[in-house]
Amino acid sequence: MTAPAPHIPVLLDEVIEALDPQPGDVIIDATFGAGGYTRAILDRGAIVHAFDRDPDAIAAGSQWPETREEPPRLVLHQRRFSEMVEAMAEAGIDRVDGIAMDIGVSSMQLDQAERGFAFSANGPLDMTMSKAGPTAADFVNTAAEKDIADVLYTYGEERQSRRVARAIVAARPLTTTGELAEVVRKALGHRPGDKKDPATRSFQAIRIHVNGELDELEQGLVAAEQLLGEGGRLAVVSFHSLEDRIVKKFLRDAANANPRGSRYLPEAQSLSPARFGHLSKAIRPSQAEIDRNPRARSSTLRAAIRTSAPARKDAA
Repeated sequence: MTAPAPHIPVLLDEVIEALDPQPGDVIIDATFGAGGYTRAILDRGAIVHAFDRDPDAIAAGSQWPETREEPPRLVLHQRRFSEMVEAMAEAGIDRVDGIAMDIGVSSMQLDQAERGFAFSANGPLDMTMSKAGPTAADFVNTAAEKDIADVLYTYGEERQSRRVARAIVAARPLTTTGELAEVVRKALGHRPGDKKDPATRSFQAIRIHVNGELDELEQGLVAAEQLLGEGGRLAVVSFHSLEDRIVKKFLRDAANANPRGSRYLPEAQSLSPARFGHLSKAIRPSQAEIDRNPRARSSTLRAAIRTSAPARKDAA
């Protein structure tokens, strides 16, 4: 059996350029994973507070020598990144210089069949990032057919969601990734050799639902706005259009950069000063990076710099 490819952080150079970490800066890596961004930030002399709800990621990071320095230059938090404000307050920090967020499932989680995120190797139908709480099996085996269809359509943009949901309910109980993938393929008429496995959309949708990923992203962006000091830098890497739309909308709203009305309508007056500026355009990987790391293909980086304006109090 071929060993899984080593984890390669996506858009690493671009993320580090956007963060511009300096010696002594306090930077949050909101999605630690295998620590690719954290390693590059530490190498610049900055201090990193790294978050991950996956206990395996935290356990691996606890072996890094920077966690044992006095004071430590790497502080690990086994928490959701939506809880950044509370966690940093407990650490006595109310402002940081930069935040990196790499949204979605990590390469290590995908590569571990026993975590149940992928169908490339058969494993238990789990998909929980925190290794706790209701699993994907719990959802597909107990949810109403309409609810399953809604999840597939909303989070996987699966146009034949009703057909797939009907097939899932008919095949219950499902316990492994292989069983679920086969049900989806059969429902959609999968042909061997198709460029993209039709089960991909359903697996994405169920994973997002089980982990509450889009709500987590929205709350994490609000937390980042609260924590970043004036001049603080935010870099967010997303992997599909649902995530990118949330990031784009949040930053445009926070920068008062939404499209203006027509010349026939009065321009809407901004109710508050811009909270972010210097919004980057969507930054995508080069062909050379995609060749090195095919998982980078769908990634998009958006970056911005915090202004001196107070964070929105009604943001939620």
